[in-house]
Amino acid sequence: MKRIGKLYFRYGTMGSAKTALLLTTAYNFEERGMLYKCFKPVVDTRDATNVIRSRIGIERECSWVYPETNLYEEIAALSGDKKFWPGWILVDEAQFLSASQVDQLASAVDDFGVNVICYGLRTDFRTKLFEGSKRLLEVADTIDEVKSTCSCGRKTIVNARVNSLGEIITEGEVVEIGGNERYVAVCRNCWRNKRVEQAKKGQLPFEEEA
Repeated sequence: MKRIGKLYFRYGTMGSAKTALLLTTAYNFEERGMLYKCFKPVVDTRDATNVIRSRIGIERECSWVYPETNLYEEIAALSGDKKFWPGWILVDEAQFLSASQVDQLASAVDDFGVNVICYGLRTDFRTKLFEGSKRLLEVADTIDEVKSTCSCGRKTIVNARVNSLGEIITEGEVVEIGGNERYVAVCRNCWRNKRVEQAKKGQLPFEEEA
């Protein structure tokens, strides 16, 4: 009987413990003797070595995903390894995958019966969907939100980019790697109010969305 796999997408804002959740999942697999393999797009260059590291200090080795990496072929090679199979695939920073790579994961799920769990951001600092996240929202079997709370008590939605003064930045390259010094997760209301406040001070042009 053919195994039936699923493609999962678990998204949240920065600081919502997505990576910690991935690493906890990996630990649980190890405790149960279940095999898995971790992948991470190489665009996240904060770690010089091929590891997935959480802010709380735990880490696991991973395989880099390059723009030219064919994830279907990577998983196909694993499917031929009796020692690995059946296993789980865990992908960190999945927003940085290309749409084609997400489709490769989906095809691997369907053809090999593997389960793939992708963790990542939904939108960039402009509140626009990342390419990988957009495709995952379109084709994933299961979509879960990893929720976190804004300082005002509302749910965080926006990954706001800030400068050294804590002012919100709305222009620049889509991909700019950084941590707490560069990004802050806020609710939509706080994000809007901060932009209005900065616009009044002449720090930021503001146009109300139609």
